[in-house]
Amino acid sequence: MIIAERKPMEEIEESVAEYKKVLVAGCGTCVTVCWAGGEKEVGILASQLRLARGAAGNEIVTLETTVERQCEKEMVTEIKDKVAEADAVLSLACGSGVQTMAELFDDKPVLPAVNTTFIGMPEREGLWVEMCGACGDCFLDRTGGVCPMVRCAKGLLNGPCGGTRKGGMCEIDPDKDCAWVLVHRRLEKQGRLDLMREYVTPKNFRAVRRPGKVQAAKA
Repeated sequence: MIIAERKPMEEIEESVAEYKKVLVAGCGTCVTVCWAGGEKEVGILASQLRLARGAAGNEIVTLETTVERQCEKEMVTEIKDKVAEADAVLSLACGSGVQTMAELFDDKPVLPAVNTTFIGMPEREGLWVEMCGACGDCFLDRTGGVCPMVRCAKGLLNGPCGGTRKGGMCEIDPDKDCAWVLVHRRLEKQGRLDLMREYVTPKNFRAVRRPGKVQAAKA
């Protein structure tokens, strides 16, 4: 899932400073799960904006809405009437959702209220860890499903560095498991340790052209 964090309140206030009526728009998928931009967070941010602007003697009218996925035009179209009421839209979606809104409603400023950080998974309640860098050249079949591109602090593709600490911890972050120790353990358990002897060629960063586009094969 895509992980995001809300921007500092000061930055958000500055972005909407010139607008009197703002639609605070949340997304019901990834940013809801990571507590950054769901319906609850929309309500909190809208209240904070009203209080901050009221205290400064510059009141603001906030509208609130949350769609299931801001990255899908069909779903975003459903809130066109609310967008029409506002001077600007403050989006709590990931960067893809912000851009989808901005494309559909190109006569309105669409402003990001969160920073999109990485693709990850929940490790425990309130904690998400990066798992994938979306490199477009996946080799997880050779590393036991552990991606050293993002889980190794140095992004090493061919085994651990010389700084692996006792107990298999990373020398840069002693609270973090060495990615290549995890790879070794996983492959050993699967009886595939021979894969660690194979050289992994440098990543083909041309595998993903920017801007990326994927056309699904027809059934």
